[in-house]
Amino acid sequence: MAVQGDKIRTASQLQSSIRRIAYQIYENNLDEKELILVGVAQRGSDLALSFGKALEGFSTLKIEYATLSINKESPINGASCELPLNELENKSIVIVDDVLNTGSTLIYAVQYFLQIPVKQIKTAVIVNRNHKKFPIKADFKGISLSTSTNEHVSVILDGSKSGIYLR
Repeated sequence: MAVQGDKIRTASQLQSSIRRIAYQIYENNLDEKELILVGVAQRGSDLALSFGKALEGFSTLKIEYATLSINKESPINGASCELPLNELENKSIVIVDDVLNTGSTLIYAVQYFLQIPVKQIKTAVIVNRNHKKFPIKADFKGISLSTSTNEHVSVILDGSKSGIYLR
C-alpha cells in the first residue's frame, strides 16, 4: 500500500492510543464478564483485534470478536454480522472503526444492533475527524482532527509504515 501524506502519529504513538482506549473500554466494563468487540469491516476489525489483544493482557474479560459488514457508500442498504444477533442479546458491545468522518457508518452499525436487547453499545475509533452529519459520537477515541473534507486520513496498523497519515 503506497502511503502518501504527512505522518501525524507514529507507530509507537498509535500503539499507545490503542492501549489507552483498551483501558478505557475495560474501565467502562468492570462489571462485565464478557465483551463483544465488533469491527466494521475491514479496518475496524483489525483495530478491534488490536484492542482485544491489549485487553487480554490486563483484564479477565472474555473477549468475543465479530465483523460487521456495511456498504460504506450506501449504508442504508443494510448491514450483516458474522455472529447471529440472538447470540449478542443482553451483552455489552463495542463497535470499532478506524476513522469517524460523517458518522453514517457508526449510526447504521448501532441501528443494526438495536434490533435486539443489549446491555450497552459503545463506539471506539482511532481518529475522530469532526465532520459529523449524524448525532453520534465516539465514546473512545485516539485523536480528534479538525481537517478539511478534501483531506484523507489513513490508519495503518502493521508493518514498517504503521501510523496515522493525513493527505
